[in-house]
Amino acid sequence: MQTPPASSSAPAATSDDTTVAPWLAVLSVGIGAFALVTSEFLPVGLLPAMAAELAITKGQAGLMITTPGIVAAFAAIFVTVGSGRLDRRIVLLALTALLVASNLLVALAPSFGWILLGRAMLGVGVGGFWAIGSAIGPRLVAPQHASRAMSIIFAGVSLGTVAGVPAGALVGDLVGWRVAFGAASAIAVLVFIGQLLLLPKLPPTQAIRLRQLPMIFGIRKARLGLIATAMLFTGQFAAYTYIAPFLTQISHLAAGTVSAMLLVYGASGFIGNLVGGWAAGRYERAALMVTGAVLGLSTLALAAFGSHSVTAMLLVAVWGFGFGAMPIAVQTWMFKAAPELMEGSSALFVAIVQVSLASGALLGGMAVDRLGVSSAMVVGGLFALGCAVTIAVFGKPRAAQQVAASAAACKA
Repeated sequence: MQTPPASSSAPAATSDDTTVAPWLAVLSVGIGAFALVTSEFLPVGLLPAMAAELAITKGQAGLMITTPGIVAAFAAIFVTVGSGRLDRRIVLLALTALLVASNLLVALAPSFGWILLGRAMLGVGVGGFWAIGSAIGPRLVAPQHASRAMSIIFAGVSLGTVAGVPAGALVGDLVGWRVAFGAASAIAVLVFIGQLLLLPKLPPTQAIRLRQLPMIFGIRKARLGLIATAMLFTGQFAAYTYIAPFLTQISHLAAGTVSAMLLVYGASGFIGNLVGGWAAGRYERAALMVTGAVLGLSTLALAAFGSHSVTAMLLVAVWGFGFGAMPIAVQTWMFKAAPELMEGSSALFVAIVQVSLASGALLGGMAVDRLGVSSAMVVGGLFALGCAVTIAVFGKPRAAQQVAASAAACKA
């Protein structure tokens, strides 16, 4: 998951770009993003094996995605507000330590309840990181290199999607899902050591107050963007959480082929991220509509034609492309909707994303347990298409009103 860039008003922690140290610090944050994304979605590729060993339904196994999402929604807001005066380096190290502990607990868990506790701990790390971590990159380098620093951090997100999740699924197939979580914990230990050695002191630059957050809802475009975000992420994770059992049961793909398809999904998503970034910067409304349409139509088509293995594989690639474009499409919309309230908007955006992620996994799981695994694709597709329709009908720009509303909220 990606978050909007931090306000450019935050001063850089260093302007010395003649040494490699600032860029190594940025890289440590980017690898941390990779570890978080890999850990958050690791159960997606391992879900069938985990459900079988733990003797639970696949819908119940979806709680491994729902639980950290719910916790992260609250953490995004309360970590942002609660850590107002703390050194951001210390906060980030604490969140990375939670990542280590959560994956280790899941790897050693004697029961499903302990696994959910470990996933809840991960949720604190995820929500806290995305609420404050994305603001750290630009502070580590000179202002003119802030965008490059952000691109390195977000490359960790893309790499986690492209390589982390399918690699975890492959490790799970070869030596078991517990080893996959153990490996994720080991990576997080290396990230912690790197951040401990490389990150400079990062005192806070802006205190976020709870009263700022409701102001975002007073801006029509921002309000519409949050609705679109909720619909897209709910639809995405209602379907994506159950992609592995779908490809196994409906498309009749072998476990190794499913891992390969997750890699194709991630690679297609990387391309979608690049194309989506270009399109959203120029045609934000069209980019968001097309993203919703691609996600919706591809998952609905999977439900209808996914029993044909070749067709299913092609549709997974199309779906991955839409997923890659999704975060940048909604982020760009939100950034342009409320640029003066960027930090408050970021925390609220992360909270909405995590609630929607958790809700989608829960709705998909309920559908799977009652109607079969194909129904998760239908639920996801309808939500995504609903987003496209909402933006098409209500998303026409009202420039003068938006500027006035944004200015009024900023002054409040």
